[in-house]
Amino acid sequence: MNMRICKFRLICISIFLLITFSSFRAAYAIDTSTSLSINPEHSRRVENSECLACHEDSARPAYNSSVHGENLCTSCHADIAGLPHSEKPGKPVCNQCHRLEAEIYNSSDHGVALKAGIDEAASCRNCHGEPHSILDSRNKDSSVYRANIPKTCASCHEDQEKMAKYALTEKMPLKSYLETVHGKALTEKGLISSAICTDCHGSHDLYSMANLKSKIYRTNVPSTCGKCHENVSKIYERSVHGKAVLAGRREAPVCTDCHGEHTIKSHNEPSSSVYPTAISERTCPRCHASENIITKYRLPGNMVKTYMESYHGLASKSGSTTVANCASCHGVHDILPSSDPDSSVNKANLPQTCGKCHPGAGARLAKGSVHVNPSATRDRAVFYVTIFYIFLIVMTIGGMSIYVGLDYLTKLREHYERVRSEAKIVRWTFNERLQHGLILITFNVLAYTGFALRFSDAWWAFPFTVIKEGFDWRRILHRTTAVVFCLLSAYHAWFLLFTKRGRSEFKAFLPKWKDFADLYNMLKHNLGISKEKPKFERFNYIEKSEYWALIWGALIMVVTGGLLTFNNLVMQYFPKWLLDVAATIHFYEAVLATLAILIWHLYFSVFSPEHYPMNWSWITGRTTEDERREDSGKASSDKLKK
Repeated sequence: MNMRICKFRLICISIFLLITFSSFRAAYAIDTSTSLSINPEHSRRVENSECLACHEDSARPAYNSSVHGENLCTSCHADIAGLPHSEKPGKPVCNQCHRLEAEIYNSSDHGVALKAGIDEAASCRNCHGEPHSILDSRNKDSSVYRANIPKTCASCHEDQEKMAKYALTEKMPLKSYLETVHGKALTEKGLISSAICTDCHGSHDLYSMANLKSKIYRTNVPSTCGKCHENVSKIYERSVHGKAVLAGRREAPVCTDCHGEHTIKSHNEPSSSVYPTAISERTCPRCHASENIITKYRLPGNMVKTYMESYHGLASKSGSTTVANCASCHGVHDILPSSDPDSSVNKANLPQTCGKCHPGAGARLAKGSVHVNPSATRDRAVFYVTIFYIFLIVMTIGGMSIYVGLDYLTKLREHYERVRSEAKIVRWTFNERLQHGLILITFNVLAYTGFALRFSDAWWAFPFTVIKEGFDWRRILHRTTAVVFCLLSAYHAWFLLFTKRGRSEFKAFLPKWKDFADLYNMLKHNLGISKEKPKFERFNYIEKSEYWALIWGALIMVVTGGLLTFNNLVMQYFPKWLLDVAATIHFYEAVLATLAILIWHLYFSVFSPEHYPMNWSWITGRTTEDERREDSGKASSDKLKK
């Protein structure tokens, strides 16, 4: 009985071995025929030695050490039907052996581009090297060895001339990558497992970030990063952000929104987007200070504002890296809504969260609002204290301001009466004072209405922004005043040319070499080098410089303002860049004139100790003998009023 069982077992084993051997032989025959050639016309195996009989060259050592070194030449050059061959063999077709990789590559961006006739698209040879010298990816000399892949990709992607036509987001990808935490780990620390191009973008399966199959498509980013950062990825998936991404919320932040793409840096680097001071000032506010996102997802408003107004926010703005930021309280990858029992900002967990920085005080800190936003319904103690102090400040400072204003006006009136009674020398005629008054009004109105357009968000521009739609009275006021300014300028030119007084004033305002000498001597006096002040004529270099600056500025503003006003007419004859230049000159000339008035003219006319609180001659037209002597250094030649 036992013998029968043993014989039966031997028969079964023999049959099994026979079937296995037959299957193996059939498979081996197929593989062998494939390695020899896929051409049915082959009647015999073509050995490499036969090929090398004619093609013996310096490429042989490289081929022998390549990953294909054990293959037959005809494995790649399958179109060789026999030896000798008369026609040059075609380019090797990699998909004869690498069918799966070829299929994936052909559907990738590179493959599609290559089939579309774009020669710049990366092919097998561009990445793996010359066919006769392709090395295994584990070989350190291989172009697709992990440490070499960034340079391999950069051979195309940092070629500015080649890449210019494709409008890629990264202009210098290798340079930016090498400055990241991944690039530094690879090049400086030799950490071969650090993320490289293919880890994030794919190798044969490389797609644009707009493609759903791309590893860097927005919703795929967490899983791509999770290949290396598995624990972080699992924590992120449970967070409010991770759940929002899974739910299809396209505004929900993924890894790259906080850490960057080709700008990923260590959280210890000040330039990093997750550096302590950057988290609350730049990174989180991108979403949590966005009106669109706050409104769409009904998020609490003013969170960023209330934080920045708190002690933590103020300390962070001043550069403190130890003060609590958004991540300190809400978490990093494990951010959960406050209603979640596991959230670090859940009321039950606040004592522990606050206690990390304030040991022993956590429970007390948790009894107040984290983001203080005083109102009649919340943070009421702060709200009513704020109301009290605002009322106290308004009443106290308002009363002081009224008292000081009345006192100043009284003393100013007394000073005016005293100067008026003493002033006997004619300084300006009524006509000249009227021109000065009009230029004072038009200049201020033009400056105010002009800057209100450029700085429309400034608080002082509110009269023109209260009404958002409808009548643009800022523009009307500005242009109407500009017309008055032009008419005044024209009248002043007529006054200088066709009146005796005007010609006399014009002559007195002409610059002389003495003005430069006076400036030099005055600088010596102000520096204490010389005790004597220079002797000025009717108009000194200060007044002359102001006057000619006004003439020059008026011409510039009238010409550029005219070009901008009649822009449609101008563009019929001139290029647009002329208007751009005119707008630039118009703005900066206005800045220059305004600052010159504030610093130069107001000092010498108002704040100079010789005239403070004001030189009244622009109103009275007269000056005292002492003031005239102080200004000119000698007695006035103007007529005394009889």
